[in-house]
Amino acid sequence: MARELNAAGYFAEDVRDVGLRGHSDDEVYQYAQANGAILVTADLGFANILQFPVGTNKGIILLRIPNEISINIVNLKLLNALAVLNEKDIVGNLIIVDMNKIRVRKPLK
Repeated sequence: MARELNAAGYFAEDVRDVGLRGHSDDEVYQYAQANGAILVTADLGFANILQFPVGTNKGIILLRIPNEISINIVNLKLLNALAVLNEKDIVGNLIIVDMNKIRVRKPLK
């Protein structure tokens, strides 16, 4: 996925490339925070708004796509979502991308 994002003009790192494979969600989140990065994941733990509150990060994009779907389609769904989302949609929010829609969870005002 990082390769596809980079090829599409985004800067992306994979947890494996930065030594975070197998590390806790908190460690991955802290790395993203420290680097001002949007976190893209399929890990449902990042949807826990008590642990990772909306409004406090650069954005979390959660991919809710079945495991049996090919990585090519997953990448396409992510790239399509990024094409319709703008910075205001992403920063500080939890974005859930599934096969049929994109939901944006924003902080309560």
